[in-house]
Amino acid sequence: MSSDGARPVCVPRHQDELADTQPGGVLLWGDIRLTQRKNNMKVVFIEDVPGTAKIGDIKDVKPGFARNYLLPRRMAMPASPSVVKSAELRARREERLQDARDMDARKVAERLDGIAYTITARSGSSGKLFGSVGTSDIAEQVSATLGTEFDRHNVVLAEPIKDLGDYPVVVKLTKNVTATVNVSVVGEDGTTAADIAAKASGGKKPRASAAPDDEASDDGAEPSDDSMMSADASTDVEAHVDSADEADEADEG
Repeated sequence: MSSDGARPVCVPRHQDELADTQPGGVLLWGDIRLTQRKNNMKVVFIEDVPGTAKIGDIKDVKPGFARNYLLPRRMAMPASPSVVKSAELRARREERLQDARDMDARKVAERLDGIAYTITARSGSSGKLFGSVGTSDIAEQVSATLGTEFDRHNVVLAEPIKDLGDYPVVVKLTKNVTATVNVSVVGEDGTTAADIAAKASGGKKPRASAAPDDEASDDGAEPSDDSMMSADASTDVEAHVDSADEADEADEG
């Protein structure tokens, strides 16, 4: 206590300190002890944020995360009743859109599952490639099958292929639907990995190797947007879902 009998007052040095404290959270009583209690901010997500939330989720997040990242990018908004209602409608629409995309993608998966692609590449006598086979090469093969451009980012390949051989490769059609294609990489003269192995063993037929693990090539990456769907197909799906949205909004009214 000061000589004139007045109690000391603690004032934060920066306005941000006030923004992150509860009302009355800065105290200086008795033993001159400063107490700050951080507040979380309740927000409703209006976009999917991988690893954090999906559209329509209501969560408490750190104020700095909300102010500096979510709110400026319009990924979330403060959870007022009107925003929550709007987000719920949007989440239901997105769910129906995703169901429609997945239904179309399953038909495509039936065409792709187990299909065999042969890619020719320059290689040395040991089977090592002069270069590599990557996602673009495989996406080109898939595009030829589908008759439409297939995004190379939807080809799941942990690393480029650098040896002759047979490889199961996962391709993602939507975030929920995948297919597995079989890629055989052979030399320009038709040499295969089996030929290299036979030569190395003195002409004896190589022993059959264990089937490769289908999951080995999957690096767990989040899928990109469902770019394998044509623009016309996406428009048809959204038109169908929009009609369902109008019914939802009428019910909400």
